[in-house]
Amino acid sequence: MAKKSEKKQVIKKGIAKRLSLIITIGMSLLVLILIGAGVLAALTLSFNIYNQKTDQIAHMCSKLIDGDYIEELTDDIYDKSFSVIKSIPYGTIRENAVKTWLKSHGYLEEFEAYGIVLDRVKETMGASYIYVTTIDGDVAMDILDPDDIYNSVGYETILMKEFQDKGINKNEKVEPIITNGQYGWLSSGGYPIYNSKNEAVAVVFVDVNVVDIISSVAIFVIVEFILSTIFVILIIVFVVNHVKKRIARPVEQLTKAVDEFANSDELDASSIVKLNINTGDEIEVLYNSTQKMQENIIEYMENLTKVTAEKERIGAELNVANQIQADMLPRIFPPFPDKKEFDLYASMVPAKEVGGDFYDFFMIDDDHLALVMADVSGKGVPAALFMVIAKTLIKNRAYMGGTPSEILAYANEQLCEGNEADLFVTVWMAIIELSTGKGIAVNAGHEHPVIRRAGGEYELVVYRHSPAVAVMEGMSFRQHEFELGKGDSIFVYTDGVPESTDSSNVLMGADRMLEALNKNPDAEPKEVVENVNAAIKEFVGNAEQFDDTTMLSFIYYGLTDDKNTENKNSDEGSEGNLKEFKVGANVQNLSQVLSFIDSVLEENGCPMRTKMQIDVAVEEIYVNIASYAYGDAEGEAIIRAGVTDDPKSVEITFIDSGTPYDPLKKEDPDVTLSADKRPIGGLGIFMVKKSMDDMIYEYKDGQNCLTIKKNFE
Repeated sequence: MAKKSEKKQVIKKGIAKRLSLIITIGMSLLVLILIGAGVLAALTLSFNIYNQKTDQIAHMCSKLIDGDYIEELTDDIYDKSFSVIKSIPYGTIRENAVKTWLKSHGYLEEFEAYGIVLDRVKETMGASYIYVTTIDGDVAMDILDPDDIYNSVGYETILMKEFQDKGINKNEKVEPIITNGQYGWLSSGGYPIYNSKNEAVAVVFVDVNVVDIISSVAIFVIVEFILSTIFVILIIVFVVNHVKKRIARPVEQLTKAVDEFANSDELDASSIVKLNINTGDEIEVLYNSTQKMQENIIEYMENLTKVTAEKERIGAELNVANQIQADMLPRIFPPFPDKKEFDLYASMVPAKEVGGDFYDFFMIDDDHLALVMADVSGKGVPAALFMVIAKTLIKNRAYMGGTPSEILAYANEQLCEGNEADLFVTVWMAIIELSTGKGIAVNAGHEHPVIRRAGGEYELVVYRHSPAVAVMEGMSFRQHEFELGKGDSIFVYTDGVPESTDSSNVLMGADRMLEALNKNPDAEPKEVVENVNAAIKEFVGNAEQFDDTTMLSFIYYGLTDDKNTENKNSDEGSEGNLKEFKVGANVQNLSQVLSFIDSVLEENGCPMRTKMQIDVAVEEIYVNIASYAYGDAEGEAIIRAGVTDDPKSVEITFIDSGTPYDPLKKEDPDVTLSADKRPIGGLGIFMVKKSMDDMIYEYKDGQNCLTIKKNFE
C-alpha cells in the first residue's frame, strides 16, 4: 500500500541526556534536603543542651544569693538617698559613689562576696554573663553584676525585647531562649530569687555563649557535603550507565524503527524492522506491542479501500432512503384545489442523517381535515422506519373515525408492541370541521403550537401536554376543543426549528421564531414557511445542523363571508386580562379545567411549586361542585381566571347555579386529632384555605361564587 513520505522529525535532546539531567538534579536536591535536615537536627539538639545548662546555672545562682539581703538592698536603692547616684553616668566617679554608699549602709562586704561567688560560677560553669536584676513593670534595675560590680548597681535599663515579648516579671522563671544580638549567639534565661517569706524579690539572669555550636555545625555541613557529593557522583554514574543500557539505548532503537516504518513509502511486511530487545521489562512489552500495532496498521491499510468503498455505498443508500422518506410526505400544493375553506403549506428541510420528522394532512371526509406534525426520537434508519409505521397507523386509524385522542391511543398500543428499541414519537394532531371552524386537538409531548387570530400576531398556545406516543401501553391522551374564525392561522413545527444552533452553540429559540412569523403576519401559508426557513438560515449561518426542520402553516377562510371572525372558543373565552371557561359540572371534565388553569399560569410565568398548589386547590373546589352542587341533575360550572401585578397574583372564581353553599362557614377540622377520631369532611376546604392567600364566597343572582387568590412571589 503506497504511503506518502513525510519529513522526519529531528530529536533535539535524547532521552539519555534528559534522564541523566533529571537524575543529577534529583540527587542534588536530595543531598541538600538531607544536609538541611541534619543541620536543623544538630542545631535543635545543641540548643536544647545549652538551654538546659543555662537553666541549671540560673537555678543554682538563685540558691546561692540571700533573698532577704537583695530585698533590703533593693528597697534602699529605691530610696531617695540613692537617687543622686542614679543620675551619675558610668565611670570611676559612679563606681566610687556606689562603693561609698554600699559601705555606709552596711552592704559592701556581703555585696563583694556575692560578686566573687557569681564570678567563680561563671568561670567554672562556662557562662558568659551573670547578673541580678529587680524588675518593676517594664523597667529593670541592675543589682549585682560581677563583670561591672559597682558601676551597674541601680542602673535602670529597658528589658531585652525577647524577654519583654514573653511578658516576664520577677515572680516567674524565665525559660531559656536562643538570642542573637550585639553580644553574639547566647542562650539566655533566668530564675527568681526568693526571700525568707518565699516571695520573689529579683531575677538572676544567665547568658551562655553558643557560638561554638555554629562553628561545629559549619564543620559538620562541610564534611557532610563533601561525603554526600562523592556518594551522589558514584550513584549518578551507576544509574546513568544503567539507564543508557537498559532504557535509553533500546528506546532509541525502537524510535528509529518506528520512524522508518512511519516514513515508509510502501507499507507491507518488509516495512517492519526487527530488533533484539530482551530487557524483560516494560521496554520489551512496548517493543512487542509496537510490532503488533505495525502489523495491525498494515492490515488496516489493506482493508481501508474496501471499507471506504462500502461507506460510499452506504452513503448513497442513505441518500436514497432520505429521498424516499421525503417522497412519503405530501408535497403537492395547494393539496386540495377545490377546497376554498382553507389553505396550507408544509416543508421539511432534512439534516444530513435520515431522521424521524414528518407532517401529514388529509381529508377524513368532505367536511373534516386532519393535520399532523410529529417527530420520532433518535436518528438514522430505525427512526425513519418508525416514522413510516407511525404515519401509516395514524392516518389509517383516522379514516376509521374517532377523535384525535382515540386515534393516538390506538397508534400508541400498536407502536408499543415489539418496541425493543424504545423509540417514541411526539405528535400534535388536530381534526378541523371546515364548515364551522371547530376543531379538536391533542398534543402528545410535542412543541407548543402557534396561533394567529385574524388581524393579530402569532402567539404560542401553551397548555399541558400528554406524554409522547409509544412511551407506555394503556395511555390516554388529553384533548381540547377550539374554534377558528375567518382569517385565523395555525403554525406547527418540530423541535428542529427553535433548536437550530449557530456557530456559538446558541439556540434560535421560540422568541426568534415568533419574530420571523410576525415580520409579515398577513402572509399566505407558503410565504410563512419560507420566512421562517429564511430566518433559520440567517441565524445559523454556516453552522452544521443535526436535526430536521419541519413546519406546517394553515389558514382558515371559512364557508361564508358573514362567518364570525372573532377569536373565540366554544368553551373558553377572554375579556381583557380575565379568561373564562365553561364546562359541564362533571368530574370527568376535571382534566379540561386543569388544562385551562395551567395555560393561564404558564403564560404568566407561574413557578412550578405555586402552580402545583393552585392545581390541588382547583381540583378540590371543582370536584365539590361536580359532586354536590346539582345533586343528580346536570349543571354547568364557570371558571374565571385573571392575573394581576404588584404583587403578581392569580384570582380564580368558580361559579355554579346549584344549591347555595358557603364552604367558609364550615368549622375547620381539628387536625391534631387522629383520622379515626376526627369527623369526616371539611379537610379539603381547610387545606385550600391554608395554601391560598385569600378565599372569598358570595351568593349573587342565584349563583355560588367562590374566589381564591394566590400570590406568585
